[in-house]
Amino acid sequence: MRIGSGFDSHRLVEGRKLVIGAVEIPFEKGLQGHSDADVLCHAIIDSILGALGLGDIGAHFPDTDSRWKDASSIEMLSKTVELMKQNGFDVAWIDSTVIAERPKIGPFIDRMKENIVKAGIPSGLISIKAKTNEAMGFIGRGEGIAAQAICLLRPA
Repeated sequence: MRIGSGFDSHRLVEGRKLVIGAVEIPFEKGLQGHSDADVLCHAIIDSILGALGLGDIGAHFPDTDSRWKDASSIEMLSKTVELMKQNGFDVAWIDSTVIAERPKIGPFIDRMKENIVKAGIPSGLISIKAKTNEAMGFIGRGEGIAAQAICLLRPA
């Protein structure tokens, strides 16, 4: 068994779509980043890569590579799942938390899980929780959104 942790945060800006867990969430701002800036997918990717001992998202999907400009992070997650399988592992469990003051994430969690299943993580092996930051810090002021994930892998 192997365990990995992942964390990601992005600034909220005008003129971008808000995409979390490959779900486009209606909101007046979106997350700034090289790809679609999906903090949940990025945290999950980093947790898997960490469990594999293969670096982080920047090493595999660098922001200096134009292929990943405005890319769908769910596609990046699919490629990470393929890499995991090539290295002889399967997901045993993923626990994740999205931290946002606004918008409310809870109503979209089931759709997020469905999208993550489509990326290759078996159904029933992912937990997604939503929390606020109780009006503290950059998240509490509505300047950004963050996510964290812990992944447990088992040999295939």
